[in-house]
Amino acid sequence: MPPRVILPPALRPGDTVAVIAPSSPFERVLAWVGIGWLAQRYRVLFDTGGGPPLAGDSRGGGAPSLSAPSSRGLFARTGYLAGSDARRRDELVHALSHPDVRAIFAARGGYGANRFVHRLDWTTLAKQPRWIVGFSDITALHVEAARAGVASLHGAHVAALGRGDARARAALLRALEDPAGERHFGGLTALRAGAAEGPLFGGNLALLHACAAAGRLRVPDGCVLLLEDVTERPYRIDRMLATLEVGGHLAQAAAVVLGDFEQCDPGPDGVTVGEVLRDRLLPLGVPVVAGLPIGHGLRNEPAILGGRARVLSPGPEAVVTLAGA
Repeated sequence: MPPRVILPPALRPGDTVAVIAPSSPFERVLAWVGIGWLAQRYRVLFDTGGGPPLAGDSRGGGAPSLSAPSSRGLFARTGYLAGSDARRRDELVHALSHPDVRAIFAARGGYGANRFVHRLDWTTLAKQPRWIVGFSDITALHVEAARAGVASLHGAHVAALGRGDARARAALLRALEDPAGERHFGGLTALRAGAAEGPLFGGNLALLHACAAAGRLRVPDGCVLLLEDVTERPYRIDRMLATLEVGGHLAQAAAVVLGDFEQCDPGPDGVTVGEVLRDRLLPLGVPVVAGLPIGHGLRNEPAILGGRARVLSPGPEAVVTLAGA
């Protein structure tokens, strides 16, 4: 039996949430719109760069009362990073330890979180559980949350919420405010038939590979392994899966569910990412399902990492059920 995972409390309207930028800079207008949408339902805090960390506020359920964007704080930009490692680390530390914060939303992924997340004391999260929300580079935070035994939410970033997709926004709220609820995804493609159930674990393949290289990846025994990626050539997908297998990181998986592999186009050799995924994953001898609408595609359904996942694929089609507990 895998160890029991702590499920953070469900969010409620009026709860306090933090917005952080632990990785790359982001499109400011989209971020402002996303923050404004969150502020209609929650009290939003973030690093304004002009005072104490997470000094922002929102009042009366209306537009957020926030200081103007600064070259410091959430809107900082240092090349391909959202400010220095120290700024991003301190911002995350404050979000993890702030007594009122119930969820931490990433403004964007990109790159940079794995430069510092290993230095944090993640026992704080286990003592005061709260949701970490994001995907892509935020997989580095999900890996650390899993090591601490706390569930987290693989889902849209704040900048993506700023695009105004009502369906995506509703799905995110449903996952956070009713995390125990089941969601069923049918009509998926069974690459290898079978049935399995276990805690959902994973995220972006490139980040999982990087976490393994850093010695931070700890794949739960009997998990349902979620994989997705973007703009990686098929041979690079092959390399990452092959080295994860050689390192023993795939042996614990009871099943593999594949999200989007967006813009992972063939090179001159013509080998497709689908061929690579079949070649590397089918020999594991566990159910493998493709087509889950999660990742960098048009749909990015929220999924609770550490929550229960059930895979049923008796034939060419499969159903995946996700829930928080």
